[in-house]
Amino acid sequence: MLAIAIAVCWFLIGLIILAGVVYLAIWVINTFVYPIPAKVVQGVWVIVMLLALIALLTIVAGGGVGGLHLPGLR
Repeated sequence: MLAIAIAVCWFLIGLIILAGVVYLAIWVINTFVYPIPAKVVQGVWVIVMLLALIALLTIVAGGGVGGLHLPGLR
């Protein structure tokens, strides 16, 4: 049970980092390149959240993410 809790914590740290990178990329594109329509930005966030949900379910089921096994899972 502790291994799953540790894996979920690692997942949350990774999700925060991923969300920050996606937010930064959207901000840079909007600011310096070309304004992105709101529906496209919403679509990007939906895809990010779907991937996060799949990764979380994989961790809870006892597997790794994309062949990478998180610390604490064996």
